[in-house]
Amino acid sequence: MGRGKYYGWWRRTGEGLEAAFYQENWAAHIAYALKLQGGLHIDRRDFYLPLPAGFQCKLAFISDLHAGPLTDVRLLEQAFVAIAAFAPDVILFGGDFVSLHARHMQHLIKPLGLLNPATPKFAVMGNHDLWLDDVHIANCLKAAGVQVLVNQNARLPAPFDAISICGLDEPGVGMPDADQTFAGASEVRVLLMHSPLGLKLVAGHDFQLAFCGHTHGGQIAAPGGKPLVLPPGSGERRYARGLFALPDGRQLLTSQGIGMSDLPIRLFAPSEVHLCHLYSSLDVVEQNGSQAKSGQQTW
Repeated sequence: MGRGKYYGWWRRTGEGLEAAFYQENWAAHIAYALKLQGGLHIDRRDFYLPLPAGFQCKLAFISDLHAGPLTDVRLLEQAFVAIAAFAPDVILFGGDFVSLHARHMQHLIKPLGLLNPATPKFAVMGNHDLWLDDVHIANCLKAAGVQVLVNQNARLPAPFDAISICGLDEPGVGMPDADQTFAGASEVRVLLMHSPLGLKLVAGHDFQLAFCGHTHGGQIAAPGGKPLVLPPGSGERRYARGLFALPDGRQLLTSQGIGMSDLPIRLFAPSEVHLCHLYSSLDVVEQNGSQAKSGQQTW
């Protein structure tokens, strides 16, 4: 068992029954065939940060893979194929790699192998990872070239070394320490955390952009995407899915994730991979100034 808090007998019993019922992945296969696993949405974003002029970096974010009997491996492979085709400069993982048992990391070996081994990759753990066997999961990720950040930060290699990736331990069931997470980080900080609940823990710290998951966008939502029920530890409901402007110019992107938990279906909350371009905010100012001088209208 992992180090996560609040994994009581009732949760262990419930997941044990789920594992027995869903063994051999039959439910995921049927749901995928019936197109009830939500398909895959590619979300593309441009972010402008206080970086040197001319700075460009391609960043991919993926969360809540939930490898196991509830998520068809073909959906996982689609997500990793999309990331590989994007050829990112850095890849971030938002946690919850498995569901029901840590041995399901075996389902991620082939998808992870689709990624360029030279690309820097960083991850935080999710609540499911901490409830199961986070040591085994972290070792599997390390073997795949993924660095797990537990209240740590890492500066990206040149030419992207103006940015530090700051990984906060799981906000709800882990042992998050915001002071330690940001200690010694560069001025431009990208925060990686499993859940939007982490916002309450980092309120007094500087960062420009945060990525998280956990919510699944409700996994089953109303038409239009409004979540019906969110998992415990999701934080404020308003941050359940999408991009949000925070105070002081900061931004938060909450992913609906890829996989599923408890039920092998998604409705109106499709799986998401986020493919982002990071640019210098100085370039926007320069571009807008040039357009204004030439009489062009900006939108």
